[in-house]
Amino acid sequence: MLSFALAFTVSLLITLLVIRYAHLHSHLSGDQDLAGVQKFHARAVPRVGGVGILLGLVAAAGELRLSYPQISAAILLLVVCGMPAFLSGLLEDLTKRVSPLMRLVATMAAALLAYLLVGAAVTRISVPLFDTALTYPVVACVVSVLAVAALANAINIMAGMVSFMMFASLAYVAFEVSDPVVLSGSLIMMGAILGFFIWNFPAGLIFLGDGGAYFIGFMLGELAILLVQRHRDVSPWYPVLLFMYPIFETCFSIYRKKFVRGMSPGIPDGVHLHMLVYKRLMRWAVGTKTAHELTQRNSFTSPYLWLLCLIAVIPATLFWRHTVHLFIFVVVFALTYVWLYLSIVRFKVPRWMIFHKR
Repeated sequence: MLSFALAFTVSLLITLLVIRYAHLHSHLSGDQDLAGVQKFHARAVPRVGGVGILLGLVAAAGELRLSYPQISAAILLLVVCGMPAFLSGLLEDLTKRVSPLMRLVATMAAALLAYLLVGAAVTRISVPLFDTALTYPVVACVVSVLAVAALANAINIMAGMVSFMMFASLAYVAFEVSDPVVLSGSLIMMGAILGFFIWNFPAGLIFLGDGGAYFIGFMLGELAILLVQRHRDVSPWYPVLLFMYPIFETCFSIYRKKFVRGMSPGIPDGVHLHMLVYKRLMRWAVGTKTAHELTQRNSFTSPYLWLLCLIAVIPATLFWRHTVHLFIFVVVFALTYVWLYLSIVRFKVPRWMIFHKR
């Protein structure tokens, strides 16, 4: 728990400094686009919250070197591997000129480094034909790189408390199977994310940014791969269900944009689930006009999505050994997501889900 506390403290203080001196770097780090379809803030806000999370992780992992040098070295090596993902995202946060393709390539490079230096590889998915293919190193490498890159890009739209819950689940399962590296890495990430989250929610004083989001997604993916790879008791469907929210949201968004709306999947739109909850449910509870109301509406929107995420995270944590149970809950989550989305689109949301102004 000392590592958790240290990561939390460092992240908290670094993020505070970034906010306090935002006037010095806002021209670079500030999110100046206030009119985008997925923008909620009414003023420029720093979007480099990932810096505090990274420094919190490094500080806590470095402190571990005093008593657990092997665990510390393993976590710090993962950090080194994740640098291409973090730096490409941070560069985009500062310059707004790094293309999505370049960021994807950088995240794939980070996953490749983890495969080569750490040996983190997807070696089984409990499907006989695919498991046979994964015995070939080239196939395992390609699948591992694509899986981590996809998760890092998927988690980019919903980091924060969602990722905190996922790391908590990883920490629990790692404790159950006695994996000190995954346990320590998950606890440290939880502390670092919490240090950022205090300033992010509900006031929205700072955003995570692409750098932080990609790095969090990278760490989630690599720790999950290591957990399944090292422990046969952990079903490979455990991380599938654990990450079902970002995975399914991304796939659903691609389908909706490409095949329903006929637009590029890379272009943001105003009918993302988060936006629908924000526009159609929270406006009745808060309001629609003032800057304070805009921020408060976005804050009230998040708990809806946390509860949706828990529909996947809780059963994943409870049934991490049992492939059949995990697969059933994957289907349950997908059906729940589609039902919720269509209900909001068609204005048929149950009354108990709508809060009104008093």
